[in-house]
Amino acid sequence: MPLRALVAGGHDVLHVVTRADKRRGRGAELSASPVKVAATELGLPVSHRVDDVLGTGAELGVVVAFGQLIKPHVLAELPMVNLHFSLLPRWRGAAPVERAILAGDTETGVCVMAVDEGLDTGGVYAVESLAIGPEETAVELRDRLVGVGTTLLLDVLARPGGIGDPAPQSGEPTYAAKVTPEDLRLDWSRPAVELARLPRVGKAWTTFRGRRLLVLEARAGDGRAEPGILDGVRVGAGEGELELVTVQPEGRSPLPAAAWRNGARPAPHERFGG
Repeated sequence: MPLRALVAGGHDVLHVVTRADKRRGRGAELSASPVKVAATELGLPVSHRVDDVLGTGAELGVVVAFGQLIKPHVLAELPMVNLHFSLLPRWRGAAPVERAILAGDTETGVCVMAVDEGLDTGGVYAVESLAIGPEETAVELRDRLVGVGTTLLLDVLARPGGIGDPAPQSGEPTYAAKVTPEDLRLDWSRPAVELARLPRVGKAWTTFRGRRLLVLEARAGDGRAEPGILDGVRVGAGEGELELVTVQPEGRSPLPAAAWRNGARPAPHERFGG
């Protein structure tokens, strides 16, 4: 975690801001963010309002996956750098890791960038590229990016004479909107190679006999089954077939696709998506 690494690296962290505690599940107790848990363990003051950093005497703010724009009056008093998980200006916005996978990108990276009033528009102090594995999930990729990005951040902060001036972003920007459930719906008219990316990002889904079926793990393959038609554990797509590996029927636990098929006993030519 970058926060722990900053403290371990000898940096004087004066205040930590993170999201408010969330209630997980009906009637459950409030749950603190991992950042708040770490800050509490480290004995650091922590709150949920960005304005609380004002007047602390801090010289630089460090932003990691905060999910909110920092208001101009805060930046006017406290310059900030952001650890952003893409090769800017590609994938500015809320979901750069997920959008890179969904787009079929084979490379991404992490930038230490200046925070300004725009959406990830600030100049870049340092960047490092990473290859995206062909079956790598968003969780796995994000974990790697956090590790690489933490090291990059510490290197930037350790520069003799200060962090210097950032280089302006160059190239055509693309935007990484938050991933919605509709983004994860399996459209069987699309090629299997595209459909196989959705489970890597989150809970991809389709419907079977009018109920939702989550596809948690799948692989693209060759085949000529009609789109949406199940052939063993392979489903026809617009091009090729999608091999189901792990699924989760509505209201049940995840299970191997073969076990689900044996229980569901789909009729010949029964179609997903209906």
